[in-house]
Amino acid sequence: HVGLTATFPTYRIRSAVREVGKALGLPPAEIDRLAKMGDGYGSAKDLREVMGKSKHFREKLGTGGWEHLAELAEQIAGFPRNISQHVGGMVIASQPLIELVPLEQSATEGRILMQWDKDSVDDARMIKIDFLALGMLSAVDETLDLIEERHGKRIDLSRIDFQNEKVFDAICAADTMGVFQIESRAQMQSLPRVRPRKLDDLTVQVAIIRPGPIVGGAVNPYINRRLRREPVTYDHPSLEPVLGETLGVIIFQEQVIQVAMAFAGFTAGQAEELRRAMSRKRSHEAMAKLKQRFIQGALANGAPIETAEAVFQKIIGFAGFGFPKSHAAAFGLLAYQTTWLREYYRAESLCALFNAQPMGFYGPHVLLGDGKRHGVEVLPPDINHSRADCSLEGGAVRIGMRFVRGLSREMALPVEAERKGNGDYRSLFNFLERTHIKREVIEHLIACGAFDGFGLERREMLWQLGLLYRSKGRNTTQRQLALALPTEQDMITPPPMTELDRMVADYTILGMSAGHHPMSFLRPKLNEAIAPTHILQHLPDGAPVQVAGMVVVRQQPGSAKGFVFLLLEDEFSLANIIVRPALYKENRALVRGEPFIIVHGTLERRDGTTNVAAQRFTAITAPGGVAPHAHNFG
Repeated sequence: HVGLTATFPTYRIRSAVREVGKALGLPPAEIDRLAKMGDGYGSAKDLREVMGKSKHFREKLGTGGWEHLAELAEQIAGFPRNISQHVGGMVIASQPLIELVPLEQSATEGRILMQWDKDSVDDARMIKIDFLALGMLSAVDETLDLIEERHGKRIDLSRIDFQNEKVFDAICAADTMGVFQIESRAQMQSLPRVRPRKLDDLTVQVAIIRPGPIVGGAVNPYINRRLRREPVTYDHPSLEPVLGETLGVIIFQEQVIQVAMAFAGFTAGQAEELRRAMSRKRSHEAMAKLKQRFIQGALANGAPIETAEAVFQKIIGFAGFGFPKSHAAAFGLLAYQTTWLREYYRAESLCALFNAQPMGFYGPHVLLGDGKRHGVEVLPPDINHSRADCSLEGGAVRIGMRFVRGLSREMALPVEAERKGNGDYRSLFNFLERTHIKREVIEHLIACGAFDGFGLERREMLWQLGLLYRSKGRNTTQRQLALALPTEQDMITPPPMTELDRMVADYTILGMSAGHHPMSFLRPKLNEAIAPTHILQHLPDGAPVQVAGMVVVRQQPGSAKGFVFLLLEDEFSLANIIVRPALYKENRALVRGEPFIIVHGTLERRDGTTNVAAQRFTAITAPGGVAPHAHNFG
């Protein structure tokens, strides 16, 4: 009687390049490079154009498999790629679903997937309920457990001070990395301008940075009116009672219904029909009929035709995606609570965020850097101290063993249980005797420092590991757990790993480094004119700047009219980079593919926000002399 609705992802440029390229047998490194050049949500029909913008790939067009790639990508553009599970849509029926719709087993055991999407379910008049699973709720719950474990008290988040000045100061300063809903680059740009100081403000803040209000033109008018730079106006007197709380702009879904009723004379049923039609992909004909009814109703209410058209266009712009007020209020409350936890229990919050990954806007390496900037010590994995998940040691966060590449949580739990039951591991040989970890994973544990507690240098321990294994045929993991007498070739002293070696190993194996940021090794090689990111806060508006860093976020929102936004991180802080559409087209391969870049541009200051308007880019050779793979450096 219960099933989950489906979604049908279609081939976009990245998925088409990766899957068709693999089928054609094209070089994986080249396919990866080309896929990164394509915008994640761009049409596969644009692949030929994307290749033409790069000299490297332009020369490949018209040759063998590359020409076939371009042709086939164009042909499968928009085709269904697979059937997937909707994030929250659940149907509850009064009779067995197998009698009503085609079903299949979900990839998750115990779940049943309907082979209809939400619009088909809606057409059939089935009851669909959205159950939204939030990873942040798990992170908050674990944070509370860690607080109780460390401090001996259980925090009741329903009874904290909801007018805490310290919490709102952090929000207004956009110090919100790792905070629910208000950590994105767009939110961080908006928070210092809007300056929310109560939960009602946060409710609006959560709802306004959405495709609906953005495309509907609500963001800048709301901010300007809140800052009293422009008067609060209404397109028609009938809209003042509806839009008064949001300063004359549409922000919540309910306001669409209220506007249709107050301004165009719709009944509640007709207004709901309009709202539902807006949320559907296949609604052009329905929207045309509703527009005619809307305009006629507005004219009957005394509105000029121009005003009626303008209000309807605002509603249509809102159709992209918007929150109901109750949804936004719940999210705003959780945003405040997570900020409160972050301000007063930073180590516990960071530890729980690590364990909730993948989740949120930033990867663990960015969260680690933010934690260190706020005084939280992060410790590397250690086979005698790390649990399977991240844990607390005093006020420090210890990275869990499951973050080691190749070592899943299920594999790490027996290692932790063996240590608890029979005492610490006494040596590498003792670890091998008591566990059943693959050789490759043990190499990863050694290289990222998990065996440093034994006092041996990492390369020396890797050499010892090789002596503990002896190949038998093709079975390279066959162990010889009793060493023969050492021979002369065994008695070597390999050179120790440098700090640079250790940092590269950390990023390769863990995806982050508790020791050093990659930019700390590049800084001495950079021109003195290239400013560290924290210096930007002290420079005047309009100053020419050069800033270097590791690209940790790349964004090209559909509502941004072709602008691309980068977030650069160095060993000190973060910098927002704005890339104009024309500049992006000229430097697409570099912007999308290079992990380390220098940005030459102009500093822009506005209402407490600091950005660099890019004018030119330079790629930086990564630490170690070779540009790293994406999984190594963000």
